[in-house]
Amino acid sequence: MGAKFGFYKVATGNILTKVGDVSKNKESILNLIKEAKKEKVNVLTFGELSLTGYTLGDLLLNNNLMKEVELALKEIIPTIPNDLIVFIGGPFTYLNRTFNVTYVINDSKLVGIVPKSYLPSYNEFYEKRWFISGKEANFNEVEFLGNKVKFGNDLIFDGGDIKLGAEICEDLWVITPPSNNLSLNGGNVIVNLSASNETISKKEYRKELVKSHSAKLYVGYIYSSSGFGESSQDLVYSGHQLIYSSGKLINETYDEKGLTIGLIDIEEINNDRNKHASSFECSIEKEARFIKVFENAKIEHSPRQVNKYPFILKDDEKRVLRSKEVIALQAKGLATRLYNSNFDKVVIGISGGLDSTLALFVINEAFNQLNLDKKDIYCFSLPGFGTSDRTFENAKKLIEILGCTYKEIDIKNTSTEVLKALEHPLDVYDVAYENVQARIRTLFLMNYANMENALVVGTGDLSEEALGFMTYNGDHMSMYAVNISIPKTLVKILVNDYKFIHNELKEVIESILDTPISPELVPQDKNKKMQETEVILGKYDLHDFFLYHYFRNSFSKEKIYHLATIAFNDLDKEYIKTTLDTFFFRYFTQQFKRSCMPDGVKVGSVSLSPRGDLRMPSDMSPYNSFNKKN
Repeated sequence: MGAKFGFYKVATGNILTKVGDVSKNKESILNLIKEAKKEKVNVLTFGELSLTGYTLGDLLLNNNLMKEVELALKEIIPTIPNDLIVFIGGPFTYLNRTFNVTYVINDSKLVGIVPKSYLPSYNEFYEKRWFISGKEANFNEVEFLGNKVKFGNDLIFDGGDIKLGAEICEDLWVITPPSNNLSLNGGNVIVNLSASNETISKKEYRKELVKSHSAKLYVGYIYSSSGFGESSQDLVYSGHQLIYSSGKLINETYDEKGLTIGLIDIEEINNDRNKHASSFECSIEKEARFIKVFENAKIEHSPRQVNKYPFILKDDEKRVLRSKEVIALQAKGLATRLYNSNFDKVVIGISGGLDSTLALFVINEAFNQLNLDKKDIYCFSLPGFGTSDRTFENAKKLIEILGCTYKEIDIKNTSTEVLKALEHPLDVYDVAYENVQARIRTLFLMNYANMENALVVGTGDLSEEALGFMTYNGDHMSMYAVNISIPKTLVKILVNDYKFIHNELKEVIESILDTPISPELVPQDKNKKMQETEVILGKYDLHDFFLYHYFRNSFSKEKIYHLATIAFNDLDKEYIKTTLDTFFFRYFTQQFKRSCMPDGVKVGSVSLSPRGDLRMPSDMSPYNSFNKKN
């Protein structure tokens, strides 16, 4: 039971509160419920004491008020369908004690009542004057509107894959929020009905609190605070609405009436929890009670937009700062390796392509950190059968501008001799023809490093590692691989953004970025057309998208395809499918290369190091349970 692909549409409802006028507030709530049903919302949360207003003061204890609340709920409950669960705030009096609660409604039934656990009674807050803490209730079931209803702060509303818990305002701000225990019991979405007043800088603090709490618990967190209409006798209320998922902001509004809607991916949350299961090894304070919701509900949602580039920040200014941070991390890893291994020289092959360009920038920064002489960066141009004039000249310019030592060895003659010795035809451009060149390049680099007591820096990136698109014991091997956790789409961005650090490199960087990605191992054809990697494999934009959502989010192949067709709606669906098949086949058949990959620093959340993030057999079937053959 659950939503297809795990997507649930959630919302907060911010009404124009009429303090003490339950009938008016009820009408406003019903209007937003009606709107939510049109929008096919599945989870809707209103603010704290939304039926009455939070700032009613001593009138919260008025008997007539509670009768009005009951009448309002009688009218609201029948309007809620089975694919919508609604959390409405109000007072609740039972056995001569009044609680601040959320009424939980699904499928035309009141399915539970959750009381507030922590009542603030400091500064401007006086809640203990009116309410009893839910922690002090000595009952777990109540009679309400003629029915028995579960009562307590230990309730989880179980919709199969989605499991919802509720807390109220101050509950979040204390040392041990009730949501901690709800999460340990399996709750993966927490709603918070709040009435948080505004003071200077409180907005930012509140937002950071919700963000960090949702990240720490790996939950969707839906926060709805009362807004305009609450009494301004001593305080101002803005109606801050926040929707987070595991620390990621889904939507936010401030001082706006109506619905704030977002799409939460429960599958992503649950997969994160499975991956970080050891974080949930704390002892459970109290066993939760589960109440079934969404029974027989058909829930199907798809995001309207999906980010094509999950490894890249959208904001340009933040992105450039992030690029500097990433290159600094790569450089620190290399600098540490050089220092600990007593190397003050490096050897690198520079092709004039993206990967070796980024690797050279990283070396440049590492040498800056260690105050080493750039002349001890030995940069080899190793032109082979497919090397183009453009990449050859770009490599030379790059090395010259950075002040490194340029070395050139033409490998065509050596490669020809090896091919002849192997009795391999010189006009058959197969894998052996290509790999002979790659291994000869590595041979020269390694041997020269021995001569100079230098370290060979590898240039291969994360995307190539995922696809196994490198020559085993050729460019696959080095003494330290600085790009090994950088996907190709991010490599492009890092190279581009380096020109903001070194303006003198701008021209050559732009030329490199405009060059098609190619291993340049096969001679150009009669039309001077070079070998292009993305013609062979499919677009790296797609492969990086697949890699992120398979490895980082553990999504199924079916779901990844679904998301890709939304993100890349400009591409033919059959092309996306074929490229996805290529990704999965190569991912599972090329693990043997990753099993002996060189050291390299982890930069982001995705790494395929066999010593770190990925344990996988090298000889499993490519058509396994994760990659069923079509």
